Amino acid sequence: MQFSSRRSFLSSASAIGLEGLANVRSAYGSPSTGSGGELGTADRNVLQYGARADQSFDNTKAFQSAMDDTAKAGGGTVYAPPGGYLFRGNLKVPRGVTLRGSYGCVPSHSGIVKNLHAVRPGQDGTALFVTGGKGQEDGVPFLTAGTNSTVAGLTIYYPEQVTDVAPVPYPWAIAMRGDNAAVLDVELLNPYQGIDTKTSARHNIRNVTGQPIRRGIFVDAIYDIGRIENVHFNPWWTSSGPLYQWQLVHGEAFIFGRADWEYVLNTFAFGYGVGYSFVKTDTGVCNGNFLGIGADCCNRAVRVEQSARYGILITNGEFTSFLGDDPTQVEVLPGHSGSVRFVNSAFWGPCAQIAKVDGDRHGTVSFSDCIFCEWDKSGKKAALQFSGGKAVVRGCEFQQSKPQIELGERVRSAVISHNLFEGRQQVMNAAGKRAQIELNGATE
Repeated sequence: MQFSSRRSFLSSASAIGLEGLANVRSAYGSPSTGSGGELGTADRNVLQYGARADQSFDNTKAFQSAMDDTAKAGGGTVYAPPGGYLFRGNLKVPRGVTLRGSYGCVPSHSGIVKNLHAVRPGQDGTALFVTGGKGQEDGVPFLTAGTNSTVAGLTIYYPEQVTDVAPVPYPWAIAMRGDNAAVLDVELLNPYQGIDTKTSARHNIRNVTGQPIRRGIFVDAIYDIGRIENVHFNPWWTSSGPLYQWQLVHGEAFIFGRADWEYVLNTFAFGYGVGYSFVKTDTGVCNGNFLGIGADCCNRAVRVEQSARYGILITNGEFTSFLGDDPTQVEVLPGHSGSVRFVNSAFWGPCAQIAKVDGDRHGTVSFSDCIFCEWDKSGKKAALQFSGGKAVVRGCEFQQSKPQIELGERVRSAVISHNLFEGRQQVMNAAGKRAQIELNGATE
């Protein structure tokens, strides 16, 4: 075939391309256009399997059958149209299957406990009403996501959860149990426990909101990098009463056990006993990259039991702790032997102290280019208290004229330099020559 010009060549190529595309569509059916568009021939709608969005019919069998058939066909999307679907049992999302609701971006439903006129789950999109597992904290999770599976575009709601007493335990709302499992654009409105990623290598949690009560996201036994992005936990469901008071004491928003190179970006938690908890489990400890994370209205914004020696790296953090007994922004426990780094982070709110840091001879905690706004109304406690381990405080601003830093006798080594102190320098040093304190600026 000869072409007289570049334009005629492109026109002919376009025609051939369109003909080829038509042949592909003829062979395989129309492509799925996502949550709200036409479903492809390999995709399924739960209504075709007898599902009913009336908040009373148990949809467990209908949803599971739709997902199982999709898996047998080689994978695809199971679509649940807008409405409220009740579940008394639990579901397994098989390998290669996406369970998708109607939302194209993560929803939120606020004030539904007290505001009778608030839009409720199921009134503006897809919502899963869960009653199964009541009273069973260690029971079978509501949704178990397998390898290469996805849960997307929906709300998970527990209509029988109470607010006038301590919360009723339930199993995890979602358990990610396969590699590359994903939770995208999902609202965890009021689960007792949100997402458990244990053993899910390369898990992907993105655009998640809600108010998990006891535990938000738990990461453990991860040997290949997992990702958590754009998560916002806020007390939209209820921010008063006995249940919320219980959450302020016992709730943990993010919990990290063994995680190799976890990547966490733009996450936030409001109203928990602990915002970010780093623990040692049977499988090990965490190292990772934490960028743009925040915790507000907590008793402990960050609590570190243990970390890997290659570090918990926290940058651009925003933290406030001012509720409960002895509210402290950062607590690092005795025996800590890893490394924790705070860089370009801000700490404010009427806390007792910014940080209480302990550790063994190897444990290191550093604060660089951070802002410390307020601490200890009595003016007696230091903003940063180091009882053990190694310490670095460099290039930080202390905005109140109160004791800034206390170095205990068990501090193995410390560098305190290039900081700005409001008022006079008040650094208490019981570490002696093991501490280098120099080149700090004070207004008095």
